[in-house]
Order: sequence, then C-alpha cells, then structure tokens
Amino acid sequence: MYIVSLDVGTSSVRALLFDASGVEQDSFTQQIKYEPLKTADGGVEVDPDHLLEMCVQCLDQLHMALTSANIMPSGVAFSAFWHSFLGVNEEGRPSTQIIHLFDTRSGAQVEWLLERIDAVETHRRTGCILHTSYWPAKLLWLRENNPAGYEATRWWMSFGEYLHLRFFGRPRSSISMVSGSGIWNQAANRYDEGILEYLPVEPSQLIDIEELDQPNTQLLAEFNTRWPRLDGIPWYPSLGDGACNNVGSGCVTKDRYALMVGTSGAMRVMLEGQSVQPPAELWAYRVDANRPVFGGAISNGGEVFAWMQRSLDLATGDELEQQLAAIEPGSHGLTVLPFFAGERAPYWRSDLRATITGMSLATRPVDILRASLESVALRFRQIYRMMSAKTGDPAEVMASGGALLRSREWTQMMADALNRPIIACAEHEASSRGAALWVLEKIGALPHLSAAPVRTSGVFYPRPQYVEIYDEMLEQQNRLFNRIHN
Repeated sequence: MYIVSLDVGTSSVRALLFDASGVEQDSFTQQIKYEPLKTADGGVEVDPDHLLEMCVQCLDQLHMALTSANIMPSGVAFSAFWHSFLGVNEEGRPSTQIIHLFDTRSGAQVEWLLERIDAVETHRRTGCILHTSYWPAKLLWLRENNPAGYEATRWWMSFGEYLHLRFFGRPRSSISMVSGSGIWNQAANRYDEGILEYLPVEPSQLIDIEELDQPNTQLLAEFNTRWPRLDGIPWYPSLGDGACNNVGSGCVTKDRYALMVGTSGAMRVMLEGQSVQPPAELWAYRVDANRPVFGGAISNGGEVFAWMQRSLDLATGDELEQQLAAIEPGSHGLTVLPFFAGERAPYWRSDLRATITGMSLATRPVDILRASLESVALRFRQIYRMMSAKTGDPAEVMASGGALLRSREWTQMMADALNRPIIACAEHEASSRGAALWVLEKIGALPHLSAAPVRTSGVFYPRPQYVEIYDEMLEQQNRLFNRIHN
C-alpha cells in the first residue's frame, strides 16, 4: 500500500510517495521551488494558478514514476501552509492573488478589529490572535484595497480548497485548515459568528462544513486521463503544515514537543481527545476534530542564519561550526532582537525590527552570528515556558527543519536554551509524512498515528553549566525589548 503526498510549503511544492509504514520512497520525490512576490509595503502574494501549475508538474513527474514502477496508490494526502487566503469567482477562477501568511499590509485592519472586538474572548473561541496572519484582517484589507477583486469573489478559500476545485470541480477543506483561519470556533466546531459579524462575508461564500475532512475521488476529465493511477482513489483535503509536521515527526502526545525551524519556525504540542485553552500569546489549531495542537510560531527562524551568511564575511561548513563551538554562550557580550520580519508569538507585532547591541571593535562576524542564533533559541525558550505551564515539561523535544539540523551547534544551542534533550528527526519531509500517516489512519491501514515509528539521527543533551547563562541572556533580551518597543 502506498500514499502519494502533495506538500505545498511556503517556498516549494513537493510530491512524494510513502509506504504503509510511513517510509518515504526516495526515488519518487519531485520538488519545485518558488519565491512569493514581496512588495515594499509588506505585501507577500502568490499567483494561485502558478502554484497550481507547479503542483501539476510535480504530479506529472510522480505519475510517470508510478507508471514505470507499476504502483497503484491507495490515496492522496495533502499538506499545505496554514492561513493562505484567496478569492474565487463564479467561474471557479481566482479573483485575487493568494495573500500569504507573512503579508503584513492589513495592520490597520487589525487595529480596526481590536477597537470593536473583545480580543481575549475571540482568542478563547477561535484559538487565533487578531493579527495580519489570519483571514479577518486580510478580508477587510482586500475589500478596501482591491474592491474589484472583492466584488468579483464568489467564494473565499485556502489554496488547498482551490486545488480541489480545479482538480475535481468541487472544493474540499479540512478542520485542520479552517482551524487556522481565525474564523473557526474551536469548541463549537463551526464558523465563529462573533467574528463573522464584523466581516464583509456571507456563510455561503465559505466552504460547506458538512464536507470537512471528506475526500474527493473522481478527477475531472482534464486530469483523469492525465493521471489514471490517481483517479478513483480518495484525495483528502489539505491539512495545515504545522499539524502534519507534528504527526510526521512523531510528536503526537504532550510528552514530546515539536520544534521546527525552516525559513521561520514553530514549537507545537499535540493533544488528543481534550480541548485546550492556550495562553493569550499563543495559538491553538487542530489536526482534526479530536486532536488540538497548540504552540507558537516565530517569523524569524532559519532566515536569520541565511541573512547572516548573505551579509557577513563568514566561513562555511565545518569551519564555521568549529568557530561557533569555540565561543562560550553569551561570552560575545551582544544582545540581539532577531526581528528581521516583525514577529508573531509572543508579541504579534509586524512593526518590530532587528536590533544588535553591545558591539565593539573586537566584535567579529562569527560573534554576531553566534549571538543571533542564540537569540532565536531564546525566542523558543520563551514560548516553551508558556507551553509547559499548560502541559508540564515534556520528556523531550523533537527537532525538524533543514535550517536547524544543518547546524549541530545551533541544535546544541536549542538544547541548552530549553534545558531539554533535543532529538534530531531523520524524517526529512516530516510534513509530507504526517499528511500521509493521517490518510493511512483514515483509510484503516494504520491503527493510530503513533503506530509508525519515527526515524531519528541523534540526541543533543542540555549542558547544565549553561542554564543560568541562558536565563540571564533571556532577561537581557527582554530588558532590551522593553526599552525599545514598550
């Protein structure tokens, strides 16, 4: 039994194949990278049809490989980045671009909502903070700044729903995806009337909640002749990429936190059969109706490392790792606020910008890099404290994401900052794998998400001698933040 997994991330599209144990079949993987359109006013957009065409190209190549190997998959799984948002017209074509989760142009609309809505109560119901990442502010912004697109829109949806609409003629969504929209009532399991009252949208413009988590099976003629091996099998709607990452990296109980650092980053914990009210600074979404996942996402993860490498005269590879290892934590005397792209948890402010203090004539580029990587680890330390106050300390933290795991020294910094063992996940495509495991469970091929063991590649243990140093560095970071931004 095999599951095709389509993964639409924030920088690439991938199509992969997994067996019934959740093991990736390496020779079948297809990937196309892309860059969202970024504008000086904070806009981040993606052309929905361009993204759709990349999905088609990946599936074309994967289908050729399936045909060559004479494999008939049993289903199609789908992971997509949370919070995507676009309008679709009566003809089923885009009336707007995809407004990306990193788009910050709706800041004024967030303020408008905050003046009229009880933010604490809204967060309690929806699990989402009033912020530019979510649908409410984006919808208001589009009405004001793209009235033609707004008026032409018949349905509002995520990219995953649009893909199903184009492939099958009817959109499909999941509880996982709508739970991250900002318009979903988590406890009532329906759209939230309290927030919809303030938005220019009708319930008829949203996906039918009776069809959530339900698959499509019969491809339209354009595609069933193109992919005969993918026709007639269940294509499940897209799950949020963060939920999939937890599942794919084996973080399916409160005893194991997921730490993911790609371009951005997140820390999450998944629960089962119980509701959760996250701290005011964190969010709560869902894997499905019975599995909430809560935590915090940061906007500045691996991109901080990438910015340093682009901007400073740094060594590379093993030489750079050796230079980082030679610097004792905090010995550089620098304090960094790594807000190159604003920040989400716990501040939820798109106006924040990076700050580096304490530099002297003796400061080297590698010192700035070390301090910046520590500063990102401290952001996770702050989120960890809020999460563990709800669940208790986990036994361990599972780390995934190429940006983090490419650097052993940065992974060690994370272990030291969290004062928790960090296990390196060897599942290189954890989100894709998680979507596949969820489908395997849905079709009865897997008794439970935890039944598929996760591959690992080592453990990083915290060094007790640095606990107080990281405590002090976090205090310094918070003091600097309060002086500049409060």
